[in-house]
Amino acid sequence: MAVIKEKDARPGKPPGKESQPLIIAKTPAEEQRLKLERLMRNPDKPAPIPDRPKEWNPRAPPEFVRDVMGSSAGAGSGEFHVYRHLRRREYQRQDFMDKMTEKQKMDLDYLDKVSDNQQAADERTAKRRKKREKLKQKKLMAKKNKQDANKDSDKSSSSSDEDDQEREAEDDAEAPSFVMGKR
Repeated sequence: MAVIKEKDARPGKPPGKESQPLIIAKTPAEEQRLKLERLMRNPDKPAPIPDRPKEWNPRAPPEFVRDVMGSSAGAGSGEFHVYRHLRRREYQRQDFMDKMTEKQKMDLDYLDKVSDNQQAADERTAKRRKKREKLKQKKLMAKKNKQDANKDSDKSSSSSDEDDQEREAEDDAEAPSFVMGKR
């Protein structure tokens, strides 16, 4: 004899699962939040990712038309509808070809624009790199000139080094310029 412990338990449902309250989403953001919550309840389960829908293509035109007809007065009343459907299908096919041509043109324009932007960015980068290199060379030359000047002055001032040492010794012997205050 089966014993049902919960009042909500139904015969087709497993007893371990609780019934979730029905929540109706009022906004698209709320609907997305509910879907994410449902997916995150069981993170081990793979999420369904739908394939991209195939692009619509018109039916290819017939290679040979046996029953050529028109909307002239000689056609029967039933033939007009057949003619109308064929005409509509042909117009759809022509519109599709026009849209595909426009799309290809736009894609080529986009690629041209991207390549132009990339080329302009490369030119700006090269110009700035050249400027940086020029500044770096200028700094190196200034540093080199300074070192050369120091070496020249060191050679000519070897005798003046002794005078500088004597002056420093005299400076150390002087009384400090500050007065120590009481604490």
